[in-house]
Amino acid sequence: MELVCPAGTPAALRVAVEAGADAVYCGFNDETNARNFPGLNFNREELTAGIALAHRRGVKVLVAINTFPRAGAIDLWRRAVDDAVRAGADALILADVGLLDYARRTHPGQRLHVSVQAAAANADSIRFYVETFGVKRVVLPRVLSVPEIAAVTAESGCETEVFVFGGLCVMAEGRCSLSSYATGRSPNMQGACSPASHVNYREERGRMVSRLGEFTINSFAKDEPAAYPTLCKGRFETSQGVGYIFEDPTSLDAATMLPALKEAGVTALKIEGRQRGRAYIESVVQSFRQALTDLDAGLPIETARLAGLTEGQTTTVGAYRKTWR
Repeated sequence: MELVCPAGTPAALRVAVEAGADAVYCGFNDETNARNFPGLNFNREELTAGIALAHRRGVKVLVAINTFPRAGAIDLWRRAVDDAVRAGADALILADVGLLDYARRTHPGQRLHVSVQAAAANADSIRFYVETFGVKRVVLPRVLSVPEIAAVTAESGCETEVFVFGGLCVMAEGRCSLSSYATGRSPNMQGACSPASHVNYREERGRMVSRLGEFTINSFAKDEPAAYPTLCKGRFETSQGVGYIFEDPTSLDAATMLPALKEAGVTALKIEGRQRGRAYIESVVQSFRQALTDLDAGLPIETARLAGLTEGQTTTVGAYRKTWR
């Protein structure tokens, strides 16, 4: 299985390549990609140089242009498609059907992948993308069990890519409204969930209080780590007490599921974290490179080696081992 690794900066791309990535995914430093944070992403010259560096090492580069264009601003997204193709991208990761249509018509030889932002989670929807736009791969939302992934892969006739490590969200990808409601900036359009410009910390009665926009998200004791304030991982007071109502702070780690994912026919394994630093990239990529080597050799896969890099110091396999209905 192909190991697809994040790169939020040119330096992170170099680290991912050196650490053992088969492919690296990245985006432009504007709202055309779903990790549009200050100080992240690539300008046109950096992307061209990064692709050339990766290709010298036999590593592919996938360019995420995976937000949904604003009405009246489609030229920004079309320009991103044209520039990524010109830079030598091995594939474009797209979500919007209009942009997929443009890429297919304008660059008929370019390999296209469907972003997780499109939330294509069944064989019928995936076949639509394959038959209409010639898509070669779909990144599956993190809501499917392994048997469901196996069925979708077999029935759709399309390569599937799944997340194996990193942040989780309770929202179906491409359908988030919480952050938009709180900040006026959409993760699915402007590409920023809980943007730093709307985050505020202050001390109240000896506790650290975090806020997003006008909403209090959490309150921490002095000796308690203060997590980044996102609404879905906020701690709220209800009639049942105080707790994480939507989702506990935890990270996906599906290393133990690699044999099952391989058996399911998955083509590629994706690590989340374009907003993370080089040390994170190096450790996670090296760990999963070793896990895949062990898998191919029939050796047991070491678990819990990445616990220190997880949110809340806890991990989950999420829906892959779904035990609820």
